Amino acid sequence: MRNAAAVLGIIAGVMGMFVGLFGYGWTSLVAERPEVAEFWTFDSPGLVRFVSIAAPVLAIAGGAMARYRALWGGLALIASAGLMQQAFSFNVATMFPIVMAGLGGVLAVAAGRPDEPKSHF
Repeated sequence: MRNAAAVLGIIAGVMGMFVGLFGYGWTSLVAERPEVAEFWTFDSPGLVRFVSIAAPVLAIAGGAMARYRALWGGLALIASAGLMQQAFSFNVATMFPIVMAGLGGVLAVAAGRPDEPKSHF
């Protein structure tokens, strides 16, 4: 389960980088040229800019930590999924990074040490 969490977290982080690049770029374009805001705008551009950077980094770091520090890695993955959902909402562009980060987080938190019979709680 730890390996699956690691792979899901890293893939979610890479996919989240593309979503973050679009989100940060769009908020920058709207700030530079307000007339394009008539097509589509975010409610909170500051949150979108923060999440565009923080969520993919949390997903990649959580995936990297999932094998050795499953609880910390799992919490980072769940936080990444929650941040992406809060800033970008659940849509066709964000469904895979959100679901992969969330599932990876649940798998990492649910995983006990493979060589010990007890979990990390």
